[in-house]
Amino acid sequence: MGMRDDALIPPSSLSFDIKAFLESGGVSGKVVKRRGGHVVYAQGDPCDTVIYIQTGGVKLRVLSHAGKEAIVAMLGPGDFFGEGALAGQPTRMATAVTTEASALLLIEKQAMSRLLHEQHALSDRFLAYVLARNIRVEADLVDQLFNSSEKRLARTLLLLARYGKQDIPHHVLPKISQEMLAEMVGTTRSRVNFFMNKFKRLGFIEYNGGLKINDSLLTIVLHD
Repeated sequence: MGMRDDALIPPSSLSFDIKAFLESGGVSGKVVKRRGGHVVYAQGDPCDTVIYIQTGGVKLRVLSHAGKEAIVAMLGPGDFFGEGALAGQPTRMATAVTTEASALLLIEKQAMSRLLHEQHALSDRFLAYVLARNIRVEADLVDQLFNSSEKRLARTLLLLARYGKQDIPHHVLPKISQEMLAEMVGTTRSRVNFFMNKFKRLGFIEYNGGLKINDSLLTIVLHD
């Protein structure tokens, strides 16, 4: 099943100046710096802040009642998470963990809610961000239901490399294991290893002090 290019454009392409966003309403957020592997919040914790990623990255993972864990999102600079607090969500639905050293801006939900009500132009932009994120979630679901593991892996790599963001021309991935990729894609590590070797052989990816994702990898996603 084919996929449009715009389904791969990350919501962060709609990000805006969060500092100006807060200062315009007289609100100051708290910036915290965390090492990679730090639990920002756990599934079931009180849902009382909205968080903005200034630098670094965060993964969201969910644990089922049966004990099965899945990564549901990989986020980077310019992304928000925890916005369920604004919809009255009482507890966190996922666990948020930093994937690398990160600077996170924590905004109390009351302050964020007030800003969104008072600053209409800015609330429109935040809404556009949330809608883009929802479109991404729907595309993820379609991808999981209908596409092969090879296509899902290719799409995941492009998303992780922030495909479509103009200020990142080389698409170099942060450090990520094949085990984590397998968990995100919903396949085995051996299958991930097989496809990664294939992508490398075809010139879609390169290993040179990091994992570089070439735009040509999109042909795997678009191929019917």
